[in-house]
Amino acid sequence: MTDKPAARRAAALRAQIDHHSRLYYGEGRPQISDRDFDALLAELVALEAANPALRTVDSPTQRVGGEPAEGFAQVAHDPPMLSLENTYDTGEVRAWVGRVERQLGEAPNYVTEPKVDGVSIALLYQHGILVRAITRGNGVLGDDVTQNIRTIRTLPLRIPEAPESLQVRGEIYMPRTVFAALNQRRATEGLALYANPRNTTAGTVRLLDSREVARRGLRLSVYQSVTDLGTRSHAEDLERLVAWGLPVAVAPQRCAGLDAVLAVIEHWRTRRGELAFATDGVVIKVDRREHQARLGATAKAPRWAVAYKFDAERAETVVRDIRVQVGRTGVLTPVAELEPVLLAGTTVKRATLHNYEDLARKDVRVGDTIFLEKGGDIIPKVVAVRTTLRPDDSQSFTPPATCPECGEATERFLGEVALRCINPACPAVVRERIRHFVSRNAMDIEGLGEQMIDQLLTAGRIVDFTSLYQLAKQDLLGLERWGEKSAENVLAEIERSKQRPLARLLFALGIRFVGQRVAQRLAEHLGSIDALMAAKAEALEAIPEIGPKVAASVRAFFDHPENRARVSALRAAGVSMVQAGIDPGGERPLAGKVVVLTGGLSRPRSEIKQALEALGARVTGSVSKKTDLVIAGVRAGSKLEQARKLDIEVLDESGLEALLAR
Repeated sequence: MTDKPAARRAAALRAQIDHHSRLYYGEGRPQISDRDFDALLAELVALEAANPALRTVDSPTQRVGGEPAEGFAQVAHDPPMLSLENTYDTGEVRAWVGRVERQLGEAPNYVTEPKVDGVSIALLYQHGILVRAITRGNGVLGDDVTQNIRTIRTLPLRIPEAPESLQVRGEIYMPRTVFAALNQRRATEGLALYANPRNTTAGTVRLLDSREVARRGLRLSVYQSVTDLGTRSHAEDLERLVAWGLPVAVAPQRCAGLDAVLAVIEHWRTRRGELAFATDGVVIKVDRREHQARLGATAKAPRWAVAYKFDAERAETVVRDIRVQVGRTGVLTPVAELEPVLLAGTTVKRATLHNYEDLARKDVRVGDTIFLEKGGDIIPKVVAVRTTLRPDDSQSFTPPATCPECGEATERFLGEVALRCINPACPAVVRERIRHFVSRNAMDIEGLGEQMIDQLLTAGRIVDFTSLYQLAKQDLLGLERWGEKSAENVLAEIERSKQRPLARLLFALGIRFVGQRVAQRLAEHLGSIDALMAAKAEALEAIPEIGPKVAASVRAFFDHPENRARVSALRAAGVSMVQAGIDPGGERPLAGKVVVLTGGLSRPRSEIKQALEALGARVTGSVSKKTDLVIAGVRAGSKLEQARKLDIEVLDESGLEALLAR
């Protein structure tokens, strides 16, 4: 095929695919079968592969994702992405409406929209082509995730009708059905389930492999045009964006006054479960552009918009059983097994009862009818018991005297609520320690889900987390569901984990009271596991944020012969025992200094914070008389003013780089 015919065919295919994508994803009325659509896309992929010059940034083939990125560049928002003020009852909504009307001197019209509980995104189109997608970040700087966002099927990559430069903002979200299917696949593979659609969306948007993003089925809902479209109102803006192919999850409703606004809130309060996406409230906006301009904004939020937040959603169900779950530290936690019930978009079958004191206070019993809520719309919790419906033969739950897994006697330590199994060889404790060791925030060994770990333990291939590093391919190939490729992948992940930073290893070891933050502090200040094992409790307590309880726990852990033997086994396997870039005996020019970061900085704050802490600094979030140094980036605000009032030293980015280069 010659160049001109190839170009014409590619243009025709792009037009067809865009047309059918809009019908399928945007309007829900497909005209061709999935097979026919896939055939069109496959033809375009082959055509562009044979003629690379025909591949454009707005081609539908870009939705399948590309090679993994090395990281995300940070880009400034212009204007900054402001947050919304929240209201939690109708009285607060009335007060907000009253302030708006007093400031305007008249009663405006409003627009209401269900608040999509997703990840905010800023989109920039130049000459009708999507050129940039930036996460909210801190509102001043966000991550450039354009390659990932291009994979979203509901997002047009090209808008011929758009002005020369068009900037819009919206929410990326994962539909409830997509989230449920994703968790079902993970359950089948023995992997840990994701907590909720919003957190999963946030993690997906920041994946470095856009091909995986493409498989996750994210969606977009636009909520604002930053560009002046020449309209008179917010509602007209959204109508125009929809006409151009940009999706809005639910059409906004115009409201002529407070009563109409409250009616919309009540409508979605009772029917939010019918929406295809998770929602935590209703956004209320003054409709007229002229009114918005007169109302203006504070440094953090527009005065012409507010969010009404729903109470946590409740559901009623019955307790089928109360079981005891043994954690990696031996803590015995009562868990209610429930009659399955739909709550906040997911089916809930279990709810933790936290501890036996909580269980006794609520007096939850088998057979009880209970009310469930999701704390933060994430974790199901029992909030009340309907005692009037309690069966006559019900009995209070008695805490177990022995561990349900190993049969050893349970203990309650002085000053603690929790019951514990103190048998270090308890099968449940061993299993949970391994699961913690391989988890994402610890050694991050992908592919070793709960079912895989249980299988390896049952077959005797491993006995604790150190024996993971002794696994060979033959150990895995003899097990059900393990093939050549899956075995090679897991072994490669185990090998990669050997180079994790010391902070990850310390967290993975499961030392009591040593979470991620404490592990980071220990790694930064001591630099190696040998220095940590040799440090006395007094030396540990001298480290910022390390108190007597943590120091005693660390000391007790490394004084135990079995734990020292585990460290030796990991060392022999080649696991790194040092924190990269930290010289334990090196100079720490910022030792004891308190530093505050403010404004937009060109590098991620987490990266700058880590570099400052490596020099001995303690990075905090607010300026006070105890602050020694403030690092001020672009658009630094009240923290910079406070620093100047207190005569605190201030450095800009060039000064910061000079400081870090010491």
